[in-house]
Amino acid sequence: MSNQQTTAEEPVEGDPRPATYYHLARAVLYREYLIFVRYPANAIGGIVISVIFFGMLFYGGRLLAGQALTDSLDGIIVGYFLWTLSVGAYSAVSNDIGSEVQWGTLERHITTPFGFAPVALLKGVAKLVRTFLTSAVVLAIMLVLTGRSLQLDPLTVIPIALLSITSVLGLGFAAGGVTVLYKRIGSWLNLLQFGFVVLISAPVFDLPWTRVLPLAHGSAMLQRAMVDGVRLWQFDPLDLALLVVVAVGYLFGGYLVFEAATRRARRLGVLGDY
Repeated sequence: MSNQQTTAEEPVEGDPRPATYYHLARAVLYREYLIFVRYPANAIGGIVISVIFFGMLFYGGRLLAGQALTDSLDGIIVGYFLWTLSVGAYSAVSNDIGSEVQWGTLERHITTPFGFAPVALLKGVAKLVRTFLTSAVVLAIMLVLTGRSLQLDPLTVIPIALLSITSVLGLGFAAGGVTVLYKRIGSWLNLLQFGFVVLISAPVFDLPWTRVLPLAHGSAMLQRAMVDGVRLWQFDPLDLALLVVVAVGYLFGGYLVFEAATRRARRLGVLGDY
């Protein structure tokens, strides 16, 4: 009898294995790939809109400011590139959670064995990969339109840019948590995107305390890397450490806000309501 029970409890060959985070990441990345391939007009439209907006900024500013714009054009290109990345990273989490709330599919993520937060984070990372690719295309078009050239060392630009927008992912998590709790707050979430312009252009050298704000310190380092040609290993170790601390701090803080908001939504019974 005991032998029969032991045999029955042993896993049978061919039974499905439990999913791991590797399977989750692969599924999320493949989903994002399918969305990009099957709906290319939407992706191309985002690139076109970004280029048109920059064209208005560049040609309109050249008419109004003239030489003043030309002197600061490299910094404007780098700042606009970082802004497109930031908006994509922020929207990847906050807008996706808002869509799940409206579609009524939020509970499916809650009931997964991974939990909602890891699923939302990996979906945000997947969208961030796509945003990085599209922003790179926008950057190339901006350089062609303006006739400028920048220092584009991948070993320097990619780590700094990724760490810079990691803090924005944290803001997206916090905004997503508030969306779960209060549902329709899209107007306020969109308003925060324009606040990224202020953060990117923050005077970190005149006001050192602004370095602890999202994007501010990373923007200054990215300017030095892409305009002045400073390599990653040439930066002060304290600057690099601060960049990592700010990125991890805002991501962790946004995660805590998200968890607190979803727990409160469960207690109030409004998790699935819309």
